[in-house]
Amino acid sequence: MRKYEDSLPLKLLKAREAAMSFFRPMLQEYSITEQQWRVMRVLNDVEELETKKLAEACCILSPSLTGIIQRLEQQGYISRRKSSEDHRRILVKATPKARQLLDTMALMVEESYARLTQGLNPEKMEQLKDLLDEVSLLNN
Repeated sequence: MRKYEDSLPLKLLKAREAAMSFFRPMLQEYSITEQQWRVMRVLNDVEELETKKLAEACCILSPSLTGIIQRLEQQGYISRRKSSEDHRRILVKATPKARQLLDTMALMVEESYARLTQGLNPEKMEQLKDLLDEVSLLNN
């Protein structure tokens, strides 16, 4: 067995922590959790999404997503409704309040990405994204 320090899952976790350190201060400033941020970011790009597809897009387990959706709804950032075709399906969408928050944070997000990219350099950042996409596709 390879050394623990050389395991790919550990290296990916450490890389995630390093990358998130560029974004956490901004999220904390607006009292948004990382998971809430992912949900709002996904919903910002669509009109409405079924909770199952939202969970997949955000890489959040469905049971965890239920609580996140409840809190975001209480904060006025999302709304949800039952599908008219199938009442078992729940559809979620971002509210104008969420879209306004994302617009407010957009410049800070881009600045965080710029600092992160600067630390690697643009070419390495593109290589990293491509490699991570390839690793992700191995799961399909």
